[in-house]
Amino acid sequence: MSIDQTRRALHGVAELLISGPQYQRHGTIRLTITRGGFGGTEFPVRVDGIELVWAKGRARIVGTLRDVADRAEVDAGAPHGIYPNGSGVTLDEVIEIDPAAARLICGWFALGDRALRHFAPDQTPVLWPEHFDLSITLENTTYGVSPGDQHVDSPYAYVAPADWGDLGGTDPFWNAGFGAFRTIDDIPTERSMIEFFEAGRKMLLNQ
Repeated sequence: MSIDQTRRALHGVAELLISGPQYQRHGTIRLTITRGGFGGTEFPVRVDGIELVWAKGRARIVGTLRDVADRAEVDAGAPHGIYPNGSGVTLDEVIEIDPAAARLICGWFALGDRALRHFAPDQTPVLWPEHFDLSITLENTTYGVSPGDQHVDSPYAYVAPADWGDLGGTDPFWNAGFGAFRTIDDIPTERSMIEFFEAGRKMLLNQ
């Protein structure tokens, strides 16, 4: 199984089983990094590796998300009207989660959470269900980590200035149309990720 399948499945869980139900009850789609995975900021449901955990129990995420939601007694669904696109996963789609890929993705989010909190102690990283990325915004620039997407196959960290189209830039640091990114192979440690964020911020402040 490829990491793409697991990433899509976990994205669907984040959106349909946690963020959507949380939005219905509490009016927020924000998710946070938790032990072994991620969960709601206001909704007591989380992912721990390949399992969904709720107040009364836990179960492996397997089959359809509707089946998993029924076991957890979750009123599943996307946070409608908040953003136009999301995971693309439906409640009746059969999903698969590879344990090794889940550990990689959840570990990357945990690493990113620690790095972002060290880089900007006054900011609280948010895992957003739309793009399934963890980020903060500082001085009109987004710093974050993604488990991969249609643009970059592997997990990566990024620096994305809101006005990058006006800034331009010829320095090789800026290697993407939105700013800069580095993959998990480029910055495999918390320290190297922090240094990447710090380098991007320094360059932007000196523009």
